[in-house]
Amino acid sequence: MRKDLFPGEQVIVSTRPQPRKLAGAMVAFILSPAIAAYCSAWVIRGEAGRAFPALSGRWTPWLVMGCVLAAASVWLGFCLPRLLRWHSTRYTLTSRRLVARSGMWKRRDQQAHLASVRNLTVHESVLQRLFRSGNISLEIGYQGVVTFPDVPEVARFRDFILDAIGDLPDEHDAQPGGTTDYPAGALPWDKREGGPDER
Repeated sequence: MRKDLFPGEQVIVSTRPQPRKLAGAMVAFILSPAIAAYCSAWVIRGEAGRAFPALSGRWTPWLVMGCVLAAASVWLGFCLPRLLRWHSTRYTLTSRRLVARSGMWKRRDQQAHLASVRNLTVHESVLQRLFRSGNISLEIGYQGVVTFPDVPEVARFRDFILDAIGDLPDEHDAQPGGTTDYPAGALPWDKREGGPDER
């Protein structure tokens, strides 16, 4: 992200979405090998042959292999895509913009310029309130409303956004070309510490 900053722009905080959406993938990650191990033991004990006489002992290795492949398919087809989707999504608040980037191969980039924000709204479901996360919606002029879902520590993140908006330079102070010249050591932003942790 730092290489994409405008002159004089600074990163305030960067974080990923609240990881509660990984709960289902985590349960599947734990249960799938446990179920596969139970089914494999059931087959090896000969229970499959007794329940289905057509499945003689020569089918045992194939049935065990099927259990293992079923667990692997759950890991690779269900758990891993959700983990990668969460890991590749990042919310970055700078002194000028709020940027959401997601995707590893197909990159999606969503930006909201703080100078264009007309209204900021936080939406929290009951479950989100339990995890202190929420959806931040920014009303941005002609672009309509831009929403950033499942922002962690949403109240603190909202305060950071409001502080950043309040510290934007006045338009009449901007030089031609859209950049602002500040004396050395007088930049309007220092990188904040103690914001939502990078995970």
